Amino acid sequence: MGILDAIKRQLRTVIEWENPNSDELFSLWSENGDEIKNASKLLLKPGQGVIFIYEGKVQAIHLKEGMYELSTANIPFLTTLSKFMQAFESEHKVQIVFFWQTEFLNQKWGTSSPIKYTDPVYKFPVGLRSFGNFSFKLTKPDLFFVNVVGSRGGYLVEEAKRTIQDRFVQPLTDALAEASYSFIDIDRHREELAAKLTEKARPEFDKLGFELTDLRIEGTDFDEDTRARVNRIANVQAEAQAAQAAGINYLQLQQTEALREAARNPGGAAGAGVGIGAGIGLGQAMAAGFTTPGGAPSAAKGSVEDRLKRLEDLKSKSLISEADYEAKKREILSDL
Repeated sequence: MGILDAIKRQLRTVIEWENPNSDELFSLWSENGDEIKNASKLLLKPGQGVIFIYEGKVQAIHLKEGMYELSTANIPFLTTLSKFMQAFESEHKVQIVFFWQTEFLNQKWGTSSPIKYTDPVYKFPVGLRSFGNFSFKLTKPDLFFVNVVGSRGGYLVEEAKRTIQDRFVQPLTDALAEASYSFIDIDRHREELAAKLTEKARPEFDKLGFELTDLRIEGTDFDEDTRARVNRIANVQAEAQAAQAAGINYLQLQQTEALREAARNPGGAAGAGVGIGAGIGLGQAMAAGFTTPGGAPSAAKGSVEDRLKRLEDLKSKSLISEADYEAKKREILSDL
C-alpha cells in the first residue's frame, strides 16, 4: 500500500449504508481504512436513520433521508501530511451507525407457560396459553443504542425481538390472568383481550425505545388438565341433551347406564342385586317420566311419532339397550 493509496482514502466524499441487510437493526459503518473528513457527505436513504458518534459521544441523530455535511477536526491533506510519520492515522475518531426506521411486521409471540386462574363460570382451575404476532418500530434509537447495543455497533432484528419479548410477555400474562375469561368465552373476546394486552405492553416497548404499532392474538390453548375438565363437561351436557330428547332426565339416564353396566359385568348375587335394584329404580323413574300420575300419557311429551323418534335417537347413541328400547316402544305404541 503506497502513499497515494493513503492519500486517496483521505479524500472519501460520500458515506452510505451499502447493501443494507433487512435483518440488521443497527449496522456500524466500516470505513475500510478511510477517514471521515470535513469534505465528507452522508447519504441517508428512505427508511434509514443514522447515529453520529464523535470522540466516543453521540453527537447527532439524523432521521430524514437526504445528503448531510459532516464536520470533524480532520482537515483533508493537512491531517494526511501531519500524520505522515504515524501511518496516516488521525486521533479524531468518528463512528457512523446506521439503523432502520421501518416497521417490523408479524413478529411472533407466545406465553412460555400456562397462565393459571379460576374459570369464572365453572369454578375450576384453568391453565391458558396464548400466542399471536406483533409489529414494532424503533422510535428512540439513541436510547436503545446506548443502553443495549453499546460498543457492539451491529445488532440484529431477531436480537431486538428477543429483548422485547423478555420484557413484555409478563405484562401480557398479567392481562390474561386479570381478564379471567371462561374457556367458553375467550375466543369470541380476542379483540377485546388484544386491546388490553396492547395497553399493558406499550409502556415496556417505550422503555426500550420502541413503539408497539400492532398486537394480535392468533389463538389460545389450554393445558391437558383443563382440556380434560372441559371434555368431561361437554360429555355430560351431550348426555343430558340426549336424555331430554328421549323424554327422560339425566338421573334416569344414569340409572339406565348402571343397569347396562351390571348386565355386562355380572358379579354373582351382588351383581344381580345391583341389576335388579337399578332395574326397579329405572322402571319407576321411566314410568314417572313418561306418564302422568293418572297413568295417561303426558301431553308435554308430544306425539307418538315424536316420542318414537326420540327413543330411536337414544338407542342409536347406545344410551339404552335393545331390550329397553323394545319395551318402551311397546309402551308408546300402546297409547295409539
